[in-house]
Amino acid sequence: MDDSRLREIPFHKETIYEGSILHVEKWQVTCPNGHSAPREIVVHKGAAAVVPVYEDGTTLLVRQHRVSVDRVTLEIPAGKLDRADEDPLDCAVRELEEETGLTAERMTLLTSVLTTPGFCTEKIAIYLAQGLSQGSTHPDEDEFLDLVRMPLDEAVDRIMRGDIRDGKTICGLLMAREVLSRQRAQA
Repeated sequence: MDDSRLREIPFHKETIYEGSILHVEKWQVTCPNGHSAPREIVVHKGAAAVVPVYEDGTTLLVRQHRVSVDRVTLEIPAGKLDRADEDPLDCAVRELEEETGLTAERMTLLTSVLTTPGFCTEKIAIYLAQGLSQGSTHPDEDEFLDLVRMPLDEAVDRIMRGDIRDGKTICGLLMAREVLSRQRAQA
């Protein structure tokens, strides 16, 4: 398939805002028809997330307030990369331990999600963590959260009811359930 007839080519980038987590740029692109058009792009260094699944089929979610949407959410453990070139697996291992106190014998990449490709460069690598061992948590000093353990099937039911609305969490839980179902079928 020839994608060149759809491709936009950036020819100018201007920084509008530079923050510690993200920055915003205004791009000028050449469209496939030869005309130019502006694009506002949020540049983000990326993140990693983890679906921890215990031997008994339960998972551990993080419950926290998200001020941007003014609601308490249930999410899989996750965090931003420290650097754009950081290995997402290293970030996933770190975030799993910091937020939940868990370490995993096995980390399997489920996918890398483009969160909002219409205007943002953020990509989140999502892992399945198995063979879990409990240690102590050590969240960041500005991170306030509760841990909620529940059957993976219940978490998926909560997705279907609209109780869980976070995109990375929806993707991660659904993919983890599918991968685990296939593992059981092959055993």
